Amino acid sequence: RRMWSVKYLRSPLSRIVVYFFLQWYVCDIKMIPESLQPLFVQSHLDSGTQVFLSHCKAKSSWLLTQLYHSFVTSIFSLFMSKTSINGLLGRGSMFIFSPEQFRSLLRISPDWRMQRVLDLGAGDGEVTKIMSPHFEEVYATEVSPTMKWQLKKKQYSVLAVDEWQNVSFQYDLVSCLNLLDRCNQPLTLLRDIRRVLRPSKGRLILAVVLPFQPYVENGGKWDRPSEFLDIKGLTWEEQVASFSSDVFREAGFEVESFTRLPYLCEGDLYNDYYVLDDVVFVLKPV
Repeated sequence: RRMWSVKYLRSPLSRIVVYFFLQWYVCDIKMIPESLQPLFVQSHLDSGTQVFLSHCKAKSSWLLTQLYHSFVTSIFSLFMSKTSINGLLGRGSMFIFSPEQFRSLLRISPDWRMQRVLDLGAGDGEVTKIMSPHFEEVYATEVSPTMKWQLKKKQYSVLAVDEWQNVSFQYDLVSCLNLLDRCNQPLTLLRDIRRVLRPSKGRLILAVVLPFQPYVENGGKWDRPSEFLDIKGLTWEEQVASFSSDVFREAGFEVESFTRLPYLCEGDLYNDYYVLDDVVFVLKPV
């Protein structure tokens, strides 16, 4: 045991690997219902995640750049949202899964291809970029004007937030990543997604920060959503089970696979990165 304890590992990278593995990826299988246990996909700190963390560390050390970002943020925050400022500056990119983790969760090969993917609330499109090689057509939605600009620079088809539900075609995959807890009508959103997915073959990849704490930005204030999801339990495992039994069934989905991953964000002058605790589901229409 002493060999694997963080205290006695000389290499800083080794200490990071062990610590992150224990804190970010472990699920207590015995604490979830038996029906969900075989659906859990064990993730780990892979090379793709380490590259992102190394990039965050390097970027955080750019002193002049970080000072410039802080100055611009303090001025522009008077009339722009933080998301739009990040889009303007090209900072604050999110990381949810690596290409290998994405394929493992969907149980697909590197050469797997389908026609259409839709990324809801795609931000600057960095996560979209992980999924896009597997699809001929890539669609995205975003509220922030500067983030839309970033998405168009990456040549994605940007749809209005009230447009994607009313197209004349269906999607092979819809991603809804860390959007459900910031949505005013989360159950309606899930039902709309189910309606635009291809029957039987369509899939939803859904990431949710746990513990689940929903609130919606409304004119600079944070309010509770009009549709409230009654998620039961205190632990990560209990809330995962509640989503499966209390939310997905009502919305017409069932869990095909799920995993535990860190929701990472580029840092600033004070922190290399920021992290939240995610569950990522792959859901199929019932």
